[in-house]
Amino acid sequence: MSAALALAVFCFTYILLLWDKIHRAIAALLGGMLLIVLGVLSQSKAVTYIDWNTLGLLIGMMIIVGITRRSGVFEYVALQAVKATKGEPIRILIALATVTAVLSACLDNVTTVLLIVPISFSIAASLELDPIPFIISQILASNIGGTATLIGDPPNIMIGSQTHLGFMDFVFNLAPVVIVIYIVTMAALYLIYRKRLEVPEALKLQVCLGDPREEIKDYALLNKSLLVLGLVMLGFILHQALGLESATIALSGATLLMLLAREEPEDILLAVEWPSIFFFIGLFIIVGGLVETGLIARLASWALTITAGNFRLTGMLILWLSAVASAFVDNIPFVATMIPLIHQLGTLTGMSPTTLEPLWWSLSLGACLGGNGTIIGASANVIVAGIAEKYGSPIKFGQYLKLAFPLMLVSILISSFYLLIFYL
Repeated sequence: MSAALALAVFCFTYILLLWDKIHRAIAALLGGMLLIVLGVLSQSKAVTYIDWNTLGLLIGMMIIVGITRRSGVFEYVALQAVKATKGEPIRILIALATVTAVLSACLDNVTTVLLIVPISFSIAASLELDPIPFIISQILASNIGGTATLIGDPPNIMIGSQTHLGFMDFVFNLAPVVIVIYIVTMAALYLIYRKRLEVPEALKLQVCLGDPREEIKDYALLNKSLLVLGLVMLGFILHQALGLESATIALSGATLLMLLAREEPEDILLAVEWPSIFFFIGLFIIVGGLVETGLIARLASWALTITAGNFRLTGMLILWLSAVASAFVDNIPFVATMIPLIHQLGTLTGMSPTTLEPLWWSLSLGACLGGNGTIIGASANVIVAGIAEKYGSPIKFGQYLKLAFPLMLVSILISSFYLLIFYL
């Protein structure tokens, strides 16, 4: 009976998330609370399924980025990239996409698109061009760049928190293929858009007139922020050797920067996307219900039957299933469901954590890159679509699908070869 209730609540929550008429934080919390009220999980048991390391890492990085953005450094970087292109639109598109990819790897992709997309609308208006090509390229770049590191994309944060894998593990194992995928994607966008992005020389000169240094609003805050960001990145690189969790590094950096910035905590904490944090809390409880009632174990047994225990086939199944599913369903709830499933596969087959490692790379590549497939596939996509609508340039589902879905399939094909050659 408990298993049936857990499955019903899980399906009900997914329907609410797909319906998109109720905020996803409310939908996830509703599902989590239903499991507790219906007696599937006790409150104390539900709390044990919440991944506090993931939440701590997210909150810490949100605070650091929220304070840093006040200095104007992100606008400065974007405009420097524009000046380097000498106003050539297709080069601007690639330059802004590259800034987005790099920042997505170093910070996180949701925060990055919030910083860069409004700048792109301003530049497109100055060039009298349709902003959609710029915006779509940044969605793709944010998800590709975010795949490269532990902190770049929420699915990676969740995977890292639930495994023995650290920051440098993600960099060493995923960054090489991500770089190749990014180059291929940018080459494709160049061929697709170069004829559509042609403007008179006068407009090219106009976008290069501004001085990027004018965007820096507070040099003292900039210096403090860059110091703390540097220490945090060093902490991520060394966190396994130091014996510290990634959340401890992020929250320590956030606390230090709040101390140095000397601003009111109430004001600073507004930078945290609290709806996203509560979305994660509800989601962890819902998946905890599936684990507690044995549904995940049964699903793992079924998956082993399908692949006949073949490790290579299992890795490919996880990669492609994750990619296609994440294209049509937000990749965060999907990954939350898959993590305990892969753990259970390891238990059933007696695989050590090291042997199991390639399956985590399959899940990461599939979920993060698969999120590029549709406009609802990842959190960054949904946020950019909302911004575009506010600016009066809505991104149509079909318009995005025609361009992005084939590019996503190409990225998964490249990932397949990479995994088969080096891991599976």
